[in-house]
Amino acid sequence: MSSSQATDNKPGTPRKRTSGELPSFCPLYHRAVELIGRRWTGVIIRALCAGSRRFNELLVAIPGLSDRLLTERLRELEREGVVRREVAPGPPVRVAYALTTRGAELEPVIRRIGDWAERWMHPQEARGAAGLPGARRARRPRRRAAALSA
Repeated sequence: MSSSQATDNKPGTPRKRTSGELPSFCPLYHRAVELIGRRWTGVIIRALCAGSRRFNELLVAIPGLSDRLLTERLRELEREGVVRREVAPGPPVRVAYALTTRGAELEPVIRRIGDWAERWMHPQEARGAAGLPGARRARRPRRRAAALSA
């Protein structure tokens, strides 16, 4: 541990820096960026910043996101303690997803990324994102019939 960090490592406790230094590598930062930077994860968190949503509401709110990938990302976020799955009993059983306290603390970060994108990204670059109009998807190479029979 560097001298610029506090010795208190409890989750949810901010680490203090003695100066404005920004180390070139921080494993916690790397893990956080890997989490919110996974495909569709940031957009899911952004959609949940508005409040609790049901699965299909999320699918409608996020064009191009498949139900399989939404399920996968929600499970990951739930395991990380960012999203809470809320089940309302009764016929029919209703399941909604909401940000936990840990997840809600990402809202200012998500907003700042949005501000940065508005300032620096061009609309043409946004169309390159999967699922948006004008997006191009990478093609998978075709398998040859001979390779399939082998």
